[in-house]
Amino acid sequence: MILESAVLDVVPGRREEFLAAFRQARPLIAAQPGFLALRLLPCLDHGRESRFLLQVEWQRVEDHTEGFRRSPEYAQWRELLHPYYDPFPLVEHYGEPVAGSRPGPA
Repeated sequence: MILESAVLDVVPGRREEFLAAFRQARPLIAAQPGFLALRLLPCLDHGRESRFLLQVEWQRVEDHTEGFRRSPEYAQWRELLHPYYDPFPLVEHYGEPVAGSRPGPA
């Protein structure tokens, strides 16, 4: 499993439009081979209400870079969502965790 991660800075004042477009776009990515899961998290910091963290889990990095990005659905995704980004996000891919912790039973 790999994790695609992108910080999405949405044009101020267009947050609700972006969220509506994202609801339309989500099925386009979810139907792709190798897609596992998606999370869109709003930033809670003051002054960053138009920032989101997008995390997409894929089976392989190629499922995203060669599969989704070269698909007809990506053209629709781009048309729906890219007008809302300022600046355009940096998209990175991460591997399996090398360290981490979760609280255990008391």
